[in-house]
Formats: sequence, C-alpha cells, structure tokens
Amino acid sequence: MAFPPQVRGNKVDPDLLAQLVPGTSSRADVIALIGSPTAKATFDDNTWLYIGEVTRPVIAATNTVLDQQVVVLTFDGSGVLRTVERKNQDDSVPVAVVSRATPAPGNDASFLQQLIGNVGKFSPTQTDTSRSRQGGATNPGNF
Repeated sequence: MAFPPQVRGNKVDPDLLAQLVPGTSSRADVIALIGSPTAKATFDDNTWLYIGEVTRPVIAATNTVLDQQVVVLTFDGSGVLRTVERKNQDDSVPVAVVSRATPAPGNDASFLQQLIGNVGKFSPTQTDTSRSRQGGATNPGNF
C-alpha cells in the first residue's frame, strides 16, 4: 500500500515568487504575496526563510523526502527586498549524528536498589512532632 505524498512547511509557488522584485518589494509586499516566513535567520531578522518539502511515509513511521525547497529572502535595514535565493535538496549538507549519550550526575542504580534505598527514609514520627510544635490538632491543650 503506497501512502500519498504530504506537503510540509511553506512551499512557495514559483509564479508568486517571480512577482517579487528586488530593490522594489517591501516586507509587507512579501507577506501579502507569499505569507509569513517559516523562520528568520537566528542572528539576522533581515533574512527570511521559507522551508517546504514533499515527503512520503514509509515503513517504521519514517518519511522519505521526495522534494525539498528553501527560499531565502534578504532585506536591507529599511525593509526593502535585496536578494532572492532558491535552494533545493542538492544544496543540502549531510550532518553526522553523534550516538553517544550525555552523562548525567548521580548513580546508575537499578530499580530494586532505588526501591530498597527509600525504605526507612521517611518516618511518621517526624511528621507528628512537627505538628505538635506548631500547635496543630495533635496538641489539644493549645487553644
């Protein structure tokens, strides 16, 4: 059974993108024509990213990428469009995933060690004595 392709993100229509004119179009023009960006560059609000891809689900709840598109719009300080760049899957850079685990402080105790380790840590007499010092219900002579 083949699953239908799914569009993810913001895939920009090439005909609408062609209507943007560097040096003339403003941020408001861009939003009115193709919508809000998927993201802005981390350290530069003048770089807008429109990221979209077409995927197809495959076995084991993973997706295969059929088409990937990124449109990068750069604006000057006054909000006028300066450059339009189109990137596709061929421009992507593979990233190596590190498989090691981040160490956490503490011991690696088994479930049984954790269960037995808590036995005797909490005493009901500590709770009763703290109530009597506060003049609670366990001390009826204190009105």
